[in-house]
Amino acid sequence: MSSDSTSAVSPAPAPSAPSSSAIAAEPPFSVAPGFAALGERFFTRLQPTPLPAPYLVAVAPAAAELLGWQAGHSGEPASPDKAPPLRDFAEIFIGNRVPDWADPLATVYSGHQFGVWAGQLGDGRAIRIAEAQTANGPWEIQLKGSGKTPYSRMGDGRAVLRSSIREYLCSEAMAALGIPTTRALCIVGSDAPVRRETIETAAVVTRLAPTFIRFGHFEHFAAHDDVAALRQLADFVIDRFMPECRDSVGGDIISPYQALLREVSLRTADLMAQWQAVGFCHGVMNTDNMSILGLTIDYGPFGFLDAFDANHICNHSDTQGRYAYSQQPQVGFWNLHCLAQALLPLWIEREDGQAPTEAAKEAAIEAAHAGLDPFRDRYAQRFFQLYRAKLGLASADIDHVADEALLTDLFRLLHSQRVDYTLFWRNLARISSADGSRDAPVRDLFMDRAGWDAWAERYRARLRAESSDDAARAVSMLAVNPKYVLRNHLAEVAIQRAKEKDFSEVQRLLAVLSRPFDEQPEAESYAALPPDWASGIEVSCSS
Repeated sequence: MSSDSTSAVSPAPAPSAPSSSAIAAEPPFSVAPGFAALGERFFTRLQPTPLPAPYLVAVAPAAAELLGWQAGHSGEPASPDKAPPLRDFAEIFIGNRVPDWADPLATVYSGHQFGVWAGQLGDGRAIRIAEAQTANGPWEIQLKGSGKTPYSRMGDGRAVLRSSIREYLCSEAMAALGIPTTRALCIVGSDAPVRRETIETAAVVTRLAPTFIRFGHFEHFAAHDDVAALRQLADFVIDRFMPECRDSVGGDIISPYQALLREVSLRTADLMAQWQAVGFCHGVMNTDNMSILGLTIDYGPFGFLDAFDANHICNHSDTQGRYAYSQQPQVGFWNLHCLAQALLPLWIEREDGQAPTEAAKEAAIEAAHAGLDPFRDRYAQRFFQLYRAKLGLASADIDHVADEALLTDLFRLLHSQRVDYTLFWRNLARISSADGSRDAPVRDLFMDRAGWDAWAERYRARLRAESSDDAARAVSMLAVNPKYVLRNHLAEVAIQRAKEKDFSEVQRLLAVLSRPFDEQPEAESYAALPPDWASGIEVSCSS
């Protein structure tokens, strides 16, 4: 990532530095085998590779609380008498010391990368150290950047401070936006050098998820014709996370594994709609980066839209624009087809071990399509549901066709004018349904004022058609249109300060992003238009 400058933003009140007492000395959770119970053809047990002189960069209080640890807003202690030394905490979560409750392992998977079969992949720089059993359900604890594994291929198994800060901030920001995501507990850094485009310093981000199983895990065993392992993995996911799949067999659903495909299709459709609505671009939607639970996973090259560009490519490595903003729903559907292909043997294989008939094969393929078909309708339904809420339209029954036209024309206008996406929606909440007297904050975002005026009059007429109350509508719109998102320049400022061992901006920015819909007058500058130098920031697969 690069930028022309690192101009400071006006600060919100800075929290104090993270404390060693953010985490209790003994974990408040029990541990279970979880994924490890599947057996060693699914993973390799190994130890993280130590890093010298670790130091704590940041702890996310909301993520800590998922594990049962109580932390204040900036990692301040809730139970000082149970606090371990800071060094112990850093040593554990950088991988230098493996606690008694840990069982470190790296999982194997395969996948399609940029639409091409890549063969075996796997956790090349991530090591899962335990599965915590908590009041909030199971949480796998994973260290990203903790050294080489058997799946590192030509990589060094490391992450850098820059990318770790971006993943930490975005994981927690997405959670605050209500978008399904993996979580980030903390970052621990080291001055050990790591080469990317330049020499950077190492860091490990601790990630949390109910499971890190990806589409690629299923593709791996399908590619190796290991139907027994494929079935074992599918049964694990169904029994632990989607037991309803076993109860839904009947009618068009001929197998719990087909029901699994259908459930994943629905979850993925919801996730794609949520990404589009908030203006989030993933950047590397390979099948090995798609969560079986429908979570946002693997924050490498990503970005939130500043100026609206339907064809925005956030990943500098994506030279063909495969993962452009407008392509995300279609790519999600393509990835689901890869998952369907992988799962197909589970309902095509005969119990007697004989080859299936051609008729059975055709029936199985039809069943796969039946598992995928709900994606399109669910995506469209969720998409318009989210955008009606963003527009403050309480009724969906007035004229659906006209509403679609209103929204389509808005997208065209935003695209042609490159209007700031987040500011537009936030300011739209405050216009009057009667006249243009309060239009200035949103109107001034458009060079084509006449284009805005024409669309705004149609929008006002639509609001009046349902007797919209301006005050109530503003409240509802401000509750779904965030004021604060993780813009690239905000992350860049935090990164540059962190390189100087000033981590206050990381925690300050996290505090702002944890309340994305609140006004936060003290943090007003974090919602402003990006500075000119922000256009020079690039993120790539090395991010």
